[in-house]
Amino acid sequence: MLISLRSDHKLHLQILMLQPIQVIIDFCKLAMDFLQNGPNMKRYHTAAQKLEVEVEIVQNCVYGLINLLLMSSQHKLSDADFRDSVLTLGFSQEQQSILSKFYESKQKEIQELMKVPVNEPHYDNLKWRFEAQVASRALLHQAIPLVTMELQLKTDRGDGTGSKKENILLQTDPNNLMHITNELEKALNESRSRQSRKIQRALKN
Repeated sequence: MLISLRSDHKLHLQILMLQPIQVIIDFCKLAMDFLQNGPNMKRYHTAAQKLEVEVEIVQNCVYGLINLLLMSSQHKLSDADFRDSVLTLGFSQEQQSILSKFYESKQKEIQELMKVPVNEPHYDNLKWRFEAQVASRALLHQAIPLVTMELQLKTDRGDGTGSKKENILLQTDPNNLMHITNELEKALNESRSRQSRKIQRALKN
């Protein structure tokens, strides 16, 4: 059995076909790191600088490689079928050998990751107040704005007995809060991308 990939998926993998073996190995590591820890934008920026391409190209390539591994694991491709599928995509024999060894060595681990139920804490409520320190013994005239927040998270117990709530007290200055907000917005936009949705669906199936 050979797996069939969509045209946009094939396009995302094309950059790998032009790379030496060490780069193929590095992308395999990036793909496994994503499955275990999520996206690592710092490493994507580093890879993009080395390859002299846009970060988005590196990111899409990692997602394309993950999708290839997930689809192959879902269909339980044999080593021979995976090898033939990779060669059909346009990879060289040497590149195929690296990808096949990676698939063979990580296949069980990928299948186990796909079985792990996701039961992470999620947002339930947020209370906040704005404070300002206007003076101290050392400085009589100052203004230090602070935002104090009480974040409430909820985790489903998974056994039908309801959920567990946790309150976390946070305090930060407005500049740091804006930085956190921007990073969260980037992560939210990333989770809505087409490639991320495909990976999420694959992990759920």
